[in-house]
Amino acid sequence: MSRIGRRPIPVPAGVTITIDGQTVHVKGPKGELQHTLAEPIRAEQADDGSLNVVRPNDERRAKELHGLSRTLVNNMIVGVTEGYKKTLEIAGTGYRVTAKGSDLEFALGFSHPVPVRAPEGITFRVEAPTRFVVEGIDKQKVGEVAANIRKLRKPDPYKGKGVRYQGEQIRRKAGKAGK
Repeated sequence: MSRIGRRPIPVPAGVTITIDGQTVHVKGPKGELQHTLAEPIRAEQADDGSLNVVRPNDERRAKELHGLSRTLVNNMIVGVTEGYKKTLEIAGTGYRVTAKGSDLEFALGFSHPVPVRAPEGITFRVEAPTRFVVEGIDKQKVGEVAANIRKLRKPDPYKGKGVRYQGEQIRRKAGKAGK
């Protein structure tokens, strides 16, 4: 059996879970999320308030989806209680970020500023001119928005300039050898 899939999901106080067929609705203090489980997988609420994700058989497809489905539902519960955030840093001379209302505007060495609109459910917070935070309740959306912002100017392996995640190690390359 899947070691991850068979673990029960604890449901904290203040979170309500509604199971409607294959769809799981999670409502908490930070918002509301829903996910439709893949076909052979089911979610059941236990008597002690925890949530169990079960599979009907030991077929390969059911085994593949068991742990994944449990993790996705657990991420929703964590998202509506605590939320997710990714901190990004900007390195480079003249590279900076400014908040324009709920959106961001980057100066990344181009001839023009690069605006980034905040998608629904995502908030931006600028901590310093070279550091900002992407926050939200949906883990996948937070990671995707952070990756798209990083893609605007990936870290350069020669000088290290660009947008990177906080704590990310950039492998540096040696430049041209002198004569």
